[in-house]
Amino acid sequence: MMLLALAVAPGLAICLLIFVIDKYDPEPVSLLLKSFLLGMACVVMPLLFQVLASMYGFRETNQSLFDTAFFAYGIVGLSEEFAKFLVLRFYAYPKKAFNEPLDGIVYAVMIGMGFATLENIAYVGQFGFGTGVARMFLSVPAHATFAILMGYYVGLAKFMPAQRNMLLLKGLLIAVFFHGSFDFFLFSGNNILALGAAVFTLVIAARLSYRATRKEMMLSKKLFHRHFDKEAEGASPLLPDEVEEDDLL
Repeated sequence: MMLLALAVAPGLAICLLIFVIDKYDPEPVSLLLKSFLLGMACVVMPLLFQVLASMYGFRETNQSLFDTAFFAYGIVGLSEEFAKFLVLRFYAYPKKAFNEPLDGIVYAVMIGMGFATLENIAYVGQFGFGTGVARMFLSVPAHATFAILMGYYVGLAKFMPAQRNMLLLKGLLIAVFFHGSFDFFLFSGNNILALGAAVFTLVIAARLSYRATRKEMMLSKKLFHRHFDKEAEGASPLLPDEVEEDDLL
């Protein structure tokens, strides 16, 4: 029971933090819960893809850095982030409640933490307490940063239709890049240098995630006050499609 709590707690804590951050126009709890569960369910796709890849000789431990990089970016990073992206794009994105750019981050984190929590349960169950503690400070926060960076661009895409496809692709690719980089260093060797490089990658992703989240929180506050200012003036409340491109830049 203690191992299960250790595996589940980090993801739930990050979900709670994002829920608290989304204070001006909070998302329905039912949609957040479904996003989390779909994030857990979408583990199946990359798992099958990675098993298939291993049958053709692509594995975490390879004889060359090129093979390790291909596995980290092209097998693990791409399959896992693409699975999460599909849930974000085709489940959360079309919802009426997805009505401000910050929602891209909120839903992406819920999906990402569902994915990371199920993955964490598997790893902690197999390798024990030490792995749970290490993943609490490395892998689970890493998944959160990948989700935030993807969600930031997906959130922009909904309100910038002229650049939608480019922004959606950018969100997917930046998540794959940081996920692949993080895993590449971890796969490169069991030494302090490789671990330090992975931590450095995580720090960069976390810094970018903080800036993206802070920017969207400020926009959420701005839209919230604009909405009530319009109501006070007797005008129609601000609608989601009235978010101006200048607000997003």
